[in-house]
Amino acid sequence: MKRLALFIATLLFMAGCAKAPITGRTQIIMLSPDQEMALGLQTEQEIFKQERISHDPKYTVPVERVGRRIAKATNIDLDWKFYVIDNDKIPNAFCLANGHVFVYTGLFKYIDNDAQLATVMAHEIAHAIAHHVAERLSVAQLTGLAAAIANRAISQSGSEYAQLYKAAIGIGSQVGVMLPYSRMQESEADHIGLIIMSMACYDPKEALKFWEKFAKAGKEPIVYLSTHPTSRSRIERLKELMPNAIKEYGKCHQKRSGNPL
Repeated sequence: MKRLALFIATLLFMAGCAKAPITGRTQIIMLSPDQEMALGLQTEQEIFKQERISHDPKYTVPVERVGRRIAKATNIDLDWKFYVIDNDKIPNAFCLANGHVFVYTGLFKYIDNDAQLATVMAHEIAHAIAHHVAERLSVAQLTGLAAAIANRAISQSGSEYAQLYKAAIGIGSQVGVMLPYSRMQESEADHIGLIIMSMACYDPKEALKFWEKFAKAGKEPIVYLSTHPTSRSRIERLKELMPNAIKEYGKCHQKRSGNPL
């Protein structure tokens, strides 16, 4: 047990402290950039095997146009590429660690303009530039090691309720650690994405219109068992962040017009 505890301490020391962009939140990330890129490429290969890529300009042109503008605003040099998945049943999008973005055609049922498309794409790009996948994998690894220490201690105690305690630890680590962590990352991606889309000269107020419309379209998750916050809670959070986003939006327009700040 002491060896496991020492191993966790060593991992934390090796991980160092990363900082999320825009928010400045301290992160624990144990994957190297090369490991992140490899994970992204591996995932991408599976996507190409399982999904049908659309070449319909009705979708690909706006996705490319909006994606390039947001990518430029991040000022981060990734291998930015943009794809559309031909699936009208899924209103979703995602960005891999290597900067490759995938948007489902089903999302366009809720999109009225480029700014609303930017709302979703900036959110997904935010996950990539904040290294959320690497961070979540790192936290999962540490949580698993901590659970192993607890399970071993329970086994050594000889309690007749050992199996129940072990099951409770497994459930607790998922509901009490991993799911809240995922919801936190989703909220952070909302924050980062809102600022990035504003820096790319997309009206941040359109983000509220998109999420209002999206909220009316489906059922809300049970928050404690969900990886995402409710639409209502994320709308309220975006309203709190809106003044800063509007400032960035104004700065972008001033730069484009050539007027001094």
